[in-house]
Formats: sequence, C-alpha cells, structure tokens
Amino acid sequence: MPTYERNGAQIYYEESGSGFPLLLIAPGGMRSAISFWDNTPWNPIEQLQGSYRVIAMDQRNAGQSTAPVSADDGWHTYTADQLGLMDHLGIDRFHVAGMCIGGPYCLGLIQAAPQRVASATLFQTIGRDDNQDAFYAMFDDWAEPLKASMGEAGDWQGFRENMYGGDKVLFNVDAEFVQTVETPLLVLKGNDLYHPASSSDLVASTAPHATYIEDWKEGAARDAAMTAFAEFLGTHSG
Repeated sequence: MPTYERNGAQIYYEESGSGFPLLLIAPGGMRSAISFWDNTPWNPIEQLQGSYRVIAMDQRNAGQSTAPVSADDGWHTYTADQLGLMDHLGIDRFHVAGMCIGGPYCLGLIQAAPQRVASATLFQTIGRDDNQDAFYAMFDDWAEPLKASMGEAGDWQGFRENMYGGDKVLFNVDAEFVQTVETPLLVLKGNDLYHPASSSDLVASTAPHATYIEDWKEGAARDAAMTAFAEFLGTHSG
C-alpha cells in the first residue's frame, strides 16, 4: 500500500499514468478520499491517466490515511501533507484539481508555493455563505467515530475552529488573496449549501486568470466541460 509519513501521519496515495503531474484532491469534506471520485459527474483519474501522471490521495484521517490530532491542526496542516507528498514523489511543478473541500486546498497550495502550481481546477468549491453551522456539524459528524477509536487525545475543538471558524470567505483564504492569484484557474460552479454559487462566482470574477464553467454536470454540458478541462490542463502543462 503506497503511503508516505509526515510527523506521525500516514498518507495513502495512488498513482496512475505518466506525463506532467496532476494532484487530485477529492470531495467528501473532512472525509476527502480517492473513492469519492467514483460518485462525481466524471472521474478525472479515468479521464486523464492516459495523458498525465495522476496522483490521488486520501487526506489525513480519511480513507486509508491516518494522523494524530492537535489544536495546531488546520488548513496549513493539509497543505503541508500535500506538498510533502509531492516532495516524496520528487515532483516540483504540478497541476492540482480539487472538488468541494479541494477548492480551498488548491488555493492553499497556491498561497504556500505559487511557483510549484502550474494550474488549479476548482470543482464546486466550498465557501462561507450563511452556512457555518453546517460545516461545524459536518466536522463533528466526521470527528465522532475518530474520537471513539483514538480516544479524547488531541484538541478537537481547536482543530474545528481552525478549519471553519473566522470569517475568510473560502475558510483558508480571503477575497483579497483571490484577487492576487496569478496562477491559471478553471472554476466549475457550485450551487448548494456547502458549495454556494457565491464562492464560485467570487473566484471566477476576481482571480486575474480564471475561466468559468457554470453548467458541467450532465449531458452535453458535461461532455463539453470534460473537453474544456483537458484542454485547460494541456494549455498550462510545462
């Protein structure tokens, strides 16, 4: 089972294909794991493994990845895991594509290491829009079985607040940061409680090099979006 270790975390990942590297960050909220790609409008692993070196990962304490929990944990912890995986694999520059919670993760990577991210694709990013209680509840639902298996060790409340407290519109970055992002972005619109349209609209309208796809989940629109995604990656590889 391919894993890498960082500060007590065991991060599970899968690789397929060859070519320019693409890091995939799955939907699922705090349960973000590779298996969630099977329930999305299309699976980018299946779409792209013939053209790219596709790296998919289970985030810490999701899927087959495990980690301790502390009050210092937050978005930066996941960014360090993701960059650590790229370092482990000897990858300097890469595309990143994330769905749901993967949207902020993509922007966190750009904030931490802009020179390493060739492009970022945000599929229905999560964001803040009168929905903070829903995210707290989602965190608690994820944490409850982990507390049972790990005991009460670790500061779950501090971790929860680091993830979903505050007032940043995308939880880990604010609107002012989005305006400074020079990395090419492809934004596919969300439109529900966890993935409010306002968050996708914000990124698409304020990031200097953003392309927006509003209809992408079914039928001909899905086919067109898949083609646009592949063309976007091809344009920015290298």
